[in-house]
Amino acid sequence: MIYWQLFLAFFVPSIVGYGGGPAFIPLIQNEVTNRYGWYTVDRFGELLAIANALPGPIATKMAGYIGYEQGGYIGSAAALFATIAPSLLAMILLLGLLLRFKDSPKVQRMTGLVKPTIAVLMGVLSYQLLFTAWHKAGTIHTAVLLVVGFLLLEKFKVQPVYVILGALVYGGLLIR
Repeated sequence: MIYWQLFLAFFVPSIVGYGGGPAFIPLIQNEVTNRYGWYTVDRFGELLAIANALPGPIATKMAGYIGYEQGGYIGSAAALFATIAPSLLAMILLLGLLLRFKDSPKVQRMTGLVKPTIAVLMGVLSYQLLFTAWHKAGTIHTAVLLVVGFLLLEKFKVQPVYVILGALVYGGLLIR
């Protein structure tokens, strides 16, 4: 049963998560925290931070880890296959059709309507993670991580992986 649940937990977001990894994250979070209860929002946030620090697509890293933790190697394979199956099938079946209509105004409008939805989903996820950090780590630590992270990313153009690793070290050393 767990393998089927893992498959569904990643297959559904992969079908409706138009836009790649960032669009999948809130959908995966909903599945693993709300629907199946495998993770808390805190634990999912930690997993997201670690997955962002590693190279490669975020959705497959999360699927592999969550699948392995919940169902071992077979669970990992089921979750990974569920993550890539919709895209694989769509590419095989619809490649010619997509190439023919990629410049269509209707397709362009549809894509334009999906982007705000993804932005709202990412905003909700960010708010949940900020709210959790604020309550768990405290106002000062949360503010320090936000301000320093923003400055490093925006002003000093530090690569995100180093900012995430720095935040992990900061949390490991100073937040108890």
